[in-house]
Amino acid sequence: MPQISPAEFHALPLRVHAFLADVPLHDVWAVDLPARRDRITLSEFLQRSNRGGIAKLPPASRALLRFRLLLGRIFALEAEPKDAATVSFANRLTPEDRARSLLAPGTPEGLFRVLYRFENEQLVELHNRTVHAAAASALAKTPAGYRFYFAVYVRPTTWVTPLYMRLIDPFRKWLIYPAMLKTIRAAWDRNSVS
Repeated sequence: MPQISPAEFHALPLRVHAFLADVPLHDVWAVDLPARRDRITLSEFLQRSNRGGIAKLPPASRALLRFRLLLGRIFALEAEPKDAATVSFANRLTPEDRARSLLAPGTPEGLFRVLYRFENEQLVELHNRTVHAAAASALAKTPAGYRFYFAVYVRPTTWVTPLYMRLIDPFRKWLIYPAMLKTIRAAWDRNSVS
């Protein structure tokens, strides 16, 4: 479940490339998923498997995320900036994006808010005192089945953002994202057969 080249991700025909063209792509990951049946969409898969949130992660990853959330509450890191609504990526949505989205913009999705969910692409947003980020998920058909992509975009909010990202990167790269992708693979194996 590797971190992959941004070039592979940019080669996909996704709305996010134009939508967040001015926001740095921090990293992108992928996991290959075997074909269990034809015509599985990301939206269908997410609807069937998005229950439990971080509770589905392995204990070490779950404990690390809960510790980060505890620190966030103690230091008020989770509070949205006063200008969050005016700088939200949701302001970039076109009428076509809104009409095409299968979920209303602003729908809660764990710690994030959905910007859009298309058949095989989703973009969610998080804005707090440390970071203004977006996470894109996409599902692409491959000869052997499907490939699930997970990309993180980060727009600095203050001088703290680069320091914060350097601090959390080892945990994200070695614990959180590999555990998350294994959980996605397990959910795929459970939910894509029927």
